[in-house]
Amino acid sequence: QVQLVESGGGLVRPGESLRLSCAFSGLPVDRYAGGWFRQAPGKEREAVACISADDGEGAFYEKSLEGRFTVSRDMAENTMYLQMSSLKSEDTGIYYCAARSGQLCSMKEELYDSWGQGTQVTVSS
Repeated sequence: QVQLVESGGGLVRPGESLRLSCAFSGLPVDRYAGGWFRQAPGKEREAVACISADDGEGAFYEKSLEGRFTVSRDMAENTMYLQMSSLKSEDTGIYYCAARSGQLCSMKEELYDSWGQGTQVTVSS
């Protein structure tokens, strides 16, 4: 089973950018479809983005985040990334990466087999 470790969270001001990392160990990152989810204080966890295992099916985003967030993978580093720009206070929350066996990514968290521990992102002036 793949193990995931997130990093890169922190405190930023509105309008700034942040890049989250999700390091895969156990199996190559291109063998798994990956997803990013977040949970804001007092709210349920929601899907942010996902990326297919072989890039052939591309990436998908929560519609309201499209254009500000970009998910990608670095095969050499065996790491998945979430680049976030023009951050807003409502982007505050704990961000989780997840992996699922197979090619196709999904925005449904119940389809993911492995989860990272989460990293806190706080957007505040």
